[in-house]
Amino acid sequence: MDLFNYRRRQTHTVHIGDTPLGGDNPVRIQSMTNTVTMDTEACVAQTLRIAQAGGEYVRLTTQGVREAENLRFINAGVREAGCNVPLVADVHFNPRVADVAARYAEKVRINPGNYVDAARTFKHLEYTDEAYAAELRKIEERFIPFLHICRENHTAIRIGVNHGSLSDRIMSRYGDTPEGIVESCMEFLRICVKENFRDVVISIKASNTVVMVRSVRLLADVMEREGMTFPLHLGVTEAGDGEDGRIKSAVGIGALLTDGLGDTIRVSLSEAPEAEIPVARKLADYIARREGHLMIPGQEAPDFDYLRPARRHTKAVGNIGGDNPPVVLADRMDLKASGTAASFAPHPDFQPDYIYCGRELPAPHEREAAGYIVDADCWTGEAGTYPAFPHNLLPFLGTCTASLKFLFLSYATLNEEARACLKYHPEVVIIAQSNHDNRPGEQRALIHELMREGLTNPVILFQAYAHNQTEKEDFQLESAADTGALLFDGLCDGLYLYNNGDLSHTDIDATAFGILQAARLRTSKTEYISCPGCGRTLYDLQSTIARIKEATAHLKGLKIGIMGCIVNGPGEMADADYGYVGAARGKVSLYKKKECIEKNIPAEEAVEKLLKLIRDNGDDPTVS
Repeated sequence: MDLFNYRRRQTHTVHIGDTPLGGDNPVRIQSMTNTVTMDTEACVAQTLRIAQAGGEYVRLTTQGVREAENLRFINAGVREAGCNVPLVADVHFNPRVADVAARYAEKVRINPGNYVDAARTFKHLEYTDEAYAAELRKIEERFIPFLHICRENHTAIRIGVNHGSLSDRIMSRYGDTPEGIVESCMEFLRICVKENFRDVVISIKASNTVVMVRSVRLLADVMEREGMTFPLHLGVTEAGDGEDGRIKSAVGIGALLTDGLGDTIRVSLSEAPEAEIPVARKLADYIARREGHLMIPGQEAPDFDYLRPARRHTKAVGNIGGDNPPVVLADRMDLKASGTAASFAPHPDFQPDYIYCGRELPAPHEREAAGYIVDADCWTGEAGTYPAFPHNLLPFLGTCTASLKFLFLSYATLNEEARACLKYHPEVVIIAQSNHDNRPGEQRALIHELMREGLTNPVILFQAYAHNQTEKEDFQLESAADTGALLFDGLCDGLYLYNNGDLSHTDIDATAFGILQAARLRTSKTEYISCPGCGRTLYDLQSTIARIKEATAHLKGLKIGIMGCIVNGPGEMADADYGYVGAARGKVSLYKKKECIEKNIPAEEAVEKLLKLIRDNGDDPTVS
């Protein structure tokens, strides 16, 4: 692939009802109902709402044969309403259910982690090569008849791998690794190739965006080497709700779309399913605008590994670069010395590390606990302030005595003079600019050129937009999507978001911190791993999330999983500090990491018991 120039990965067309996927088709948008699949009227109504919002596929949970058979009536109801949106059956644990669903849905999703393998128990299993091969034969013996049913009924399939439901067999042989996640998928894909069954879509999802992005990159590479062109479905599972869910989804999905990967997406929000559609559409359309951009003549650094990236080696300048977490640089050029401290006061949870003020510093009594950056020709040497140079003042940089200097630099202005200057001035931190239609590609090219030249100056990514307060969601999605790939590449030592509109500084700062947290680079608040809900959800998900958030928002650094059912619940708990998982109708089980601490608690008591569990383990600093 070309790291610097956007083009979509070539895939073959998969036929799903009247809405083909892959090939030259646009990126498709989808969602999933959260109604009970035996409630035909409710499922039809919600499917129609999703389709009216722009959803191009609608998935329904299909727990058992009864639910699979009821898809026949749901499908008929949707068609009678004049809607042709394809229906997708979501099947876990029971291959027989998939066989039935394939007769009544346009596509069936199966989970390799539990299609034939038993549900995950976190047990380590020992296999000889012969025994492992025998397990693969079991999959083939059960999977091939399902493919025959799909072929007869013109039904597509999705092989949907979830990080939270990998089988004990895969975990025992490959560990909890992207390689294991990909192999879980490839076992089934190789059977599809052998049987010449091509109407297959693949997904690899995780709540951990690092795992998700690395696994999908690796999958695309493995498929390329094995001559496969199956299209990809993208999603960050259990992304959560509100702004956090949107930013987290845009960081992960946007990183892959930026590299041309992805033919259909779902933004999994713990909200009404139809609320997911406009978010996904904005994200897909924003990336698609890069099509046909002016070519970027970047060259990949020899020691860069796209599939297994490590953080770029840089020399630390103060708290920037080296092993330090990425800093946040905030813009306050519109706030002049007003005599009121409130004009510069940031949100207490999102204190920027540096504040750029342009040509005028605030009065000393207005300043917060941050470094202040001023244009180089206005810098006086005052303690706690640092100069910022535009590229055309580069000749004066060497005469400046500051121990930390900032240089605005783009790929086009990285000339021989700039290279020589950076080599002899390791105290310079680069603020990487781009006005290119493919901003991530040009910023990548700049940083790769620094790597090729052996330059170790830290780099802060500068992303500029023009959004008004009514477009705050657009700002969050675009900045997260533009930054994601570079974060996962290990190329970021800091983030500087600028908006030439009326968004508040609090919103802009919170977005920057949210992006870094979504990429697992810097934690500034509690993280909630919450599923979007579906027909399997065993309690009132949205109200429960709200209650848990209200009671735990002060627990910065903790990850709390809130899962509707057991499909991904226990697996995702391995990535969370504490877990709240639906166990039966109106019942909840509580987890600490992988360990189930208490089972089948009445839902009305479970939130208080979760809080007690956190307190009893010493993870609530407000309790002595």
